[in-house]
Amino acid sequence: MDFKDTPEEAAFREQARQWLQANAPTQEELAGLDAISAAKLWQKRKYDAGWACITWPKEHGGRGATPMENVIWGQEEARVNTPDSVFAIGHGMCGPTMMAWATEDQNKRYLPRLASGEEIWCQLFSEPAGGSDLAALRTRAVRDGDEWVINGQKIWTSGAHFSDFGIIVLRTDPEAPKHQGLSYFFLDMKSPGIEIKPIKQISGAANFNEVYFTDVRVPDAQRLGAVGQGWQVALTTLMNERAAIGSGGGGVNFDSVFELAQAVNLGDRPAIEDSGVRRRLADWYVQEAGLKYTGYRSMSALSRGETPGPENSIGKLVGAPKLQDMATFALDLLESGGAIWDPELSEKAGLFQATYMSSPGLRIAGGTDEIMANIIAERVLGLPQDVRVDKGIPFNKIPTSNS
Repeated sequence: MDFKDTPEEAAFREQARQWLQANAPTQEELAGLDAISAAKLWQKRKYDAGWACITWPKEHGGRGATPMENVIWGQEEARVNTPDSVFAIGHGMCGPTMMAWATEDQNKRYLPRLASGEEIWCQLFSEPAGGSDLAALRTRAVRDGDEWVINGQKIWTSGAHFSDFGIIVLRTDPEAPKHQGLSYFFLDMKSPGIEIKPIKQISGAANFNEVYFTDVRVPDAQRLGAVGQGWQVALTTLMNERAAIGSGGGGVNFDSVFELAQAVNLGDRPAIEDSGVRRRLADWYVQEAGLKYTGYRSMSALSRGETPGPENSIGKLVGAPKLQDMATFALDLLESGGAIWDPELSEKAGLFQATYMSSPGLRIAGGTDEIMANIIAERVLGLPQDVRVDKGIPFNKIPTSNS
């Protein structure tokens, strides 16, 4: 495992650092802009300078950079104060899926505008009755000449309310087994018959949505893959999704909880002196160090031009529960003060409260803990698959609670 940059990587890092320091938007530039406008301003500036979606081919709006250079860029961009991105789904999931399955003309039309931030994309997968079983989806698409007519509902669709386009998996053959009767499309989110209803979250935000489809028409030319091949196309998206989500990103970390344990009292002494607190902190330190060095293994593999192993699955399975546990513990240490969620009054401007409210969702997004554990068990460890009683049965013959 080599943690040092090669000479070429070091030169790339310095180039990225200098550009970021010179071009990161100032507070004056962002004053008066809403979150979407600020994100678009920063994305367009990166695109114009050749720093957007840098691993994408140049003809699609990228830089043609290596995966390791992308890691370096992400590290350096995180060091500067820039607007929050609204393009993670489009850049991390939709774009790679389009590159793998769309036509050359479609990629020429859509990918540069996605890379530049001109257009925003969302992912329409989850459904109310499906849980974590994507292949159990029920939203139908019926062919009508050169078009398909969509009826049904999707849920938990991040960013649907401000997206221009979306990728979607639909059931096109209810008589086929559930994994074989699916087809995959991309569509205009402003199409007639689409109704979007934001879902108010416990955190007060409304990032997710219910999306209803009533006789929505999508051209067959916007199908990705063959009819009935939707599951294979969806796997392309899911693999990129789990890599993008990783360990859940920001929020509470070990250092923030450690500092809190030093600052507050438990009984008549600092919390850090309590053996139970120290034991919990030690466990999280070990987990965080393990995730960090596992990430370094991925980086070293990328630097050598190799494909990393199952590190991203491990990162999500360990990282998301750790985040939730640390936020819960921090609120316990704050006692009654943990109930106060006010950036002006709360410790670290309400970081612990915000993470406590948002972290459970990270254990669901991109595959629940149980799904991730099954993937690791079956595909990494080679353990036997779970018993699947619906395997090979036509979807419309699978018993439901209403049948």
